[in-house]
Amino acid sequence: MQSSNTTVSSPAAAPNKWLVLATLAFGTFMATLDSSIVNIALPTIRRELDAGDSVEWVVLSYLLTTTSTLLIMGKLSDWLGRRSMYITGFIIFVIGSLLCGLSWNILSLIGFRIVQGLGASMIFAIAPAIISDTFTAKERGQALGLMGAIVAAGSSTGPVVGGLLLGKFGWSSIFFVNVPIGIIAIWRASVVLPPSPTQARQPFDLVGAGLFLVGVTTLLTGLDFGPEPDYGWSHPLVLGLLGCGSLLLALFFVWESRTPLPMLQLSLFRVRPYTSAILAAWLGFIASGGNLFIIPFFLQQLLGFTPQMAGLVLLSGPLTLSVIAPIGGYLSSRVSTRWLASTGLMIAAVGYFCFSFLRADWVWQDVVWRSSLVSLGFALFQSPNSSSALNAAPLAQRGVASSVIAFMRNMGLVVGIAMAAAVWYSIRNRYAQTHQVDPASVMAQLAGMRTVYWVMTGLVLTAAAISLTRGKTTLDPQHADVAGEGVSTLAG
Repeated sequence: MQSSNTTVSSPAAAPNKWLVLATLAFGTFMATLDSSIVNIALPTIRRELDAGDSVEWVVLSYLLTTTSTLLIMGKLSDWLGRRSMYITGFIIFVIGSLLCGLSWNILSLIGFRIVQGLGASMIFAIAPAIISDTFTAKERGQALGLMGAIVAAGSSTGPVVGGLLLGKFGWSSIFFVNVPIGIIAIWRASVVLPPSPTQARQPFDLVGAGLFLVGVTTLLTGLDFGPEPDYGWSHPLVLGLLGCGSLLLALFFVWESRTPLPMLQLSLFRVRPYTSAILAAWLGFIASGGNLFIIPFFLQQLLGFTPQMAGLVLLSGPLTLSVIAPIGGYLSSRVSTRWLASTGLMIAAVGYFCFSFLRADWVWQDVVWRSSLVSLGFALFQSPNSSSALNAAPLAQRGVASSVIAFMRNMGLVVGIAMAAAVWYSIRNRYAQTHQVDPASVMAQLAGMRTVYWVMTGLVLTAAAISLTRGKTTLDPQHADVAGEGVSTLAG
C-alpha cells in the first residue's frame, strides 16, 4: 500500500516503542469501551428518555458509524499523516462524548453517538498503522496481539464500568467520564507518538467507499427493523432495506475486483489461513455482540439487579480475560494457532450453551461462572487468531489485511446486536401470541433470550470448525526485517 516515494522510519530507531504501544492501547481501550459501556444503561435510558425498543440504536449508531467508515479512515491516514489524524480522531471522540452526556432526548443521543463513532473510527483505523511503523515484523505480531486483547478487554469491561457509574451518577456520567480522561490521552499522544510517514495522494476509490458505506448501513438497518412489531420481516420496507443493502455490497465486491486502485484487495481472500481466521473472528464477535446486548436486560429486568450489582456481576468476564489473555499470547508462539484458537472457541461455546438454560431464579453465582467460562475461551482465541491472520497475509497487503480484520470485528458486533434483538423480540412476541400472555412477561422474555443463546452457541461452534481448517501459517522470510507497510486499522 505504500508508494515508492514513501519514507518510513526504521522501527529499530523508534524510541520508547512500548510507551507508544501503551499510549495507543489506552486510546483503543477507551474507544472500544464506549462500544459496550452503554449496554448496561440501556434500560435506564429507555425509561428516562422514553425511547422504547429504539433504544438499541444508541449502541447500533456508534457501531454502524465505526464499521462503515473504517476502511475510509485507514486510507485517509496514509495521505494526511497517522499521528495528526489519530489525535484529531481523539478530539472528535471527546467532543462527541461531551455532547452525548448533554443529550435531551433519544434522537439527540443517537446523533451525538454518530459523532463519537467517527472519532472512534479514526482511532481504530490508525493505531495499528503506528504500531507497524514502530515495531519490527517479528515483534509486530506480539504487539498487535496485545492490542487485540485490549479490544476484547474494552468490550467486556464496558458493562462493568457503566454499571458502577450509572448507579452513582446517572446515565450521562458514562459519557462525561470520557472528557477528562480523553484530554489526558490527547496530551500524551501529542507527546509520545512519533512523526508518521505520508504517501503521495492517489485517486481515492469514492465509488467503492460509497457502495460500502451505504450498503452496510442499509443492510444492518433492515436487520434491525425486522423484529419490530410495527414492521416485521415481510414488511416491504424491511425487504427493501435487506435487498438494497445486499445488492449494494454485491456491487461493491464487483467494483473492487475491477477498479485499478481498490479499497479492498480481493486476492487476499485466496490465503486460506487468513480467510479462516477472519471468518472465525466474525462469527465469534457476532456471539459477543449478542451477549453484550442481552445480558444487561436479563440481569436488571428479570433478576431485578441494580445497575451497580449488574456491573459487579459482569466484572467476572474482564477479570478472567485479563488473567488468561497474556497466557494465550504466551502459548500462541508455542502451540499451533489452529488448535489453541479452536479450543478457545469450543470453551466459549460451552459457556454460551450453559447460558441457554437461564432462569428468573438465578443468583449472581450462576451468571459469574458462565461469564468466566465464555471469557476464558475467547481470551485463548482472540490474540493468537489476530496474529495468525496478519502473519498469513502477504507483506504488500498487510495494511488492507488489518483493515478487514477490524471490519469483521466491528461488523460482527453490529450483526450480533441486530441478531440478538431480532431473535429475542421475534421469539418473545411469538411466545406471547401462542400462550396469550404479555410480551413483557417473564416466560416470554426467557423464551426469547434462551433462543438467542442457542443461536450464539451454534455460531461459535461453526467458528471453531472453520478455525480448524486454517492450516499451517508460514511467515515469509522477507517479512522479518521490514516494517511500516501501512497497517491501516485495528487487528481486532
